[in-house]
Amino acid sequence: MKSHTRVAVIGGGVVGCSVLYHLTKLGWSDVMLIERSELTSGSTWHAAGGFHTLNADTNMAALQGYTIRLYKELEEISGQVCGLHHVGGLTLACTPERMDFLKAERAKHRYMGLETEIVGPDEIRKISPITNTDGVLGALYDPLDGHLDPSGTTHAYAKAARLGGAEIVLRNPVLALNPRPDGGWDVVTEQGTITAEHVVNAAGLWAREVGALAGVRLPLHAMEHQYLVTDDIPEVYERDSELPHVMDPEGESYLRQEGRGLVIGFYEQDCDPWAVNGTPADFGHELLPDKLERIGDAIETAYRRYPVLERAGVKTIINGPFTFAPDGNPLVGSVPGLRNYWSACAVMAGFSQGGGVGLTLAEWMIEGEPSRDVFAMDVARFGDFATSAWTRNKVVENYQRRFSVGYPNEELPVGRPLDATPAYEIWKGQRAVFGAAYGMEHANYFAPKGEPTYETPSFRRSNAFAAVGEECRAVRAAVGINEVHNFGKYEVSGPGAEAWLDRVMAGRIPKVGRISLTPMLSPKGRLIGDFTISRLADDHFQLTASFNSQAYHMRWFQQQLPDDGSVSLRNITAERIGFQIAGPKSRELMARVTTVDVSREAFPFLGVRALDVGLCEALVQRVTYTGDLGYEIYVPAANQVALYHTLAEAGRDLGLRPFGMRAMMSLRLEKSFGSWLREFKPDYTPQETGLDRFMSYNKAADFIGKAAAAADKAKGPSRQLCTFVVEADDADVWADEPIWHGGKVVGFVTSGGYAHYVEKSVALGFLPPELIEEGRDVEIEILGEMRPARLVSDPLFDPAAERMRG
Repeated sequence: MKSHTRVAVIGGGVVGCSVLYHLTKLGWSDVMLIERSELTSGSTWHAAGGFHTLNADTNMAALQGYTIRLYKELEEISGQVCGLHHVGGLTLACTPERMDFLKAERAKHRYMGLETEIVGPDEIRKISPITNTDGVLGALYDPLDGHLDPSGTTHAYAKAARLGGAEIVLRNPVLALNPRPDGGWDVVTEQGTITAEHVVNAAGLWAREVGALAGVRLPLHAMEHQYLVTDDIPEVYERDSELPHVMDPEGESYLRQEGRGLVIGFYEQDCDPWAVNGTPADFGHELLPDKLERIGDAIETAYRRYPVLERAGVKTIINGPFTFAPDGNPLVGSVPGLRNYWSACAVMAGFSQGGGVGLTLAEWMIEGEPSRDVFAMDVARFGDFATSAWTRNKVVENYQRRFSVGYPNEELPVGRPLDATPAYEIWKGQRAVFGAAYGMEHANYFAPKGEPTYETPSFRRSNAFAAVGEECRAVRAAVGINEVHNFGKYEVSGPGAEAWLDRVMAGRIPKVGRISLTPMLSPKGRLIGDFTISRLADDHFQLTASFNSQAYHMRWFQQQLPDDGSVSLRNITAERIGFQIAGPKSRELMARVTTVDVSREAFPFLGVRALDVGLCEALVQRVTYTGDLGYEIYVPAANQVALYHTLAEAGRDLGLRPFGMRAMMSLRLEKSFGSWLREFKPDYTPQETGLDRFMSYNKAADFIGKAAAAADKAKGPSRQLCTFVVEADDADVWADEPIWHGGKVVGFVTSGGYAHYVEKSVALGFLPPELIEEGRDVEIEILGEMRPARLVSDPLFDPAAERMRG
């Protein structure tokens, strides 16, 4: 065993071996894998081995497609058989809501190049004759679905990695991880200490323990998972071709052929988290005791769906643990707060996602960033709020919902409320219907008296539609109040603060008392942030950005900080909160609560000032995401309730009314304002999204991504963000719907919804530049229906920005 390596991958399951292989594929050969026992000895060896492309996130689906296509390449390189069975797969729909979901997924696949299709009951019976279609409305058929040999595939990755120069050390538990001053790690093992420039935690069932060795708590937990293997069944082995996979979400089961019989697995409601207090060090080659009582109801349902099972004996019962993150996606990437420590954990669908995880991590380590937006599996999508208990409860919820319809407006109940502001009880008393993001509660809308304080999950307009409309109209007609706690906020100060920001941000740095808007770019010129910079003094700034991206942005900031101590950086999101007020009467309200002149001349648009507001010392910004006249008022968290009562009392006769996030997102559509991780994310560039208007290409500072952005500017974009008015029925766009023109898919939707004040259904999305012109007619596919849409060049509300700037 060598004593020095560029990368030490800990864990010899399919994910660790994939990471090792992809590192060699991208050019790093001085890499090694350290496994406590034998390859596949965690959860890999007892996996059912299925693979599929279906995923709510389009980039995750694309990476799953990459994984599936990779297997033939692996076989050719390694000479090792993966045992591939490309048999296709059906996902059944027995309710209109499930059918809406499958139609939405099929629509996404159109612009992703995935050849899925919606099929009816007759076609289902032809594809899978053993499936009883009673009660089935239809299905999504994916020809890429299939299964493989878990052991053979893992060894194929390992052999291909060895051929690329990698070393694999077995039967060598890692005992300690000690950080080095140069950013590397001393990996202490039973066979000796290895000095590694980078460490990758791909330890699967032991990922929590390997994380703890580095002082980090990773939000994942293992769940027991059970599946059955039947005896031989004539209806199976007498066929000329192999049966496809069938997922029956209503029955909480998946089924596939296994030799001359079948495999059927269950994601049951009566489920058990495993190893709550830690994974035993000596576990790995054994299974867990059978718990058939957990799946009795599911088996009965399976007998009705697949009658051949009633006549089949059970050959084997498999009950083994798999790890999950709270939302079911992997935990991948650079772990915030640690240098050169990487995560490749919680990959519960290793044979669907393992190749994509390995590729992503290798690109990130070697090239500095992944080739696509991978926030859906970025370990930084969770913060310190993700306690062990919260994680465990959310993992159980996710397991139980494995086959549930994922509605775009649904707010899941488990683990809530966890974090809330002092205003939470105020909103609760006003019948707020809450959502949560990054652990924090926020008001989505306010239910009228007599209506439930619950939004019905749907792909169509929900029971919140009328209430949200009233909130939007109240803002546009008078003045509305909404919290500003759900922005990420950062304080940057020190003698080097201005120069540092000038290098990190692509836009201009404002003068004292002013605000600027700026994109933040990766070295390759991709968008990694959409920021508001407020300059409070020569060397004192506040940055405002996405609330959900706090750990993501802090990780990047900390990686860029100078070593000389000239810049101080703090995340002040939780301590500096408050409210925004917006609407034509917001200036009058502001004037009533402060003694300072807040006229247009004295306090203009994009200004920032420290003011006394009522009894509170506040930081006030003359800006609002509603696109109207408005202010953001920040105070210490302890003063938020006092600030609310000041504003509420002073605004009563002005028609002050609370509005929630649903109204905020409707109002921003009327201004064609983009949103982070919708219109703005690492898949896109400033040129494509229109954020280039906030960039300072010619500023003296050599800002990160400058050369790449200049090259993109010279080349011109291949797609650009546009706004469309849609002739919708009872369903508006959400995201990822294909845009059609001339019988072809020419673009896709990034987000949208109903703009209540202007009474129009709106979509934001990308088109090729040659198709962009005022009034361009296109079609947008919404839940399987082609809806006419028209491109509009000007904002639908206040196109000259007279209200916003007034």
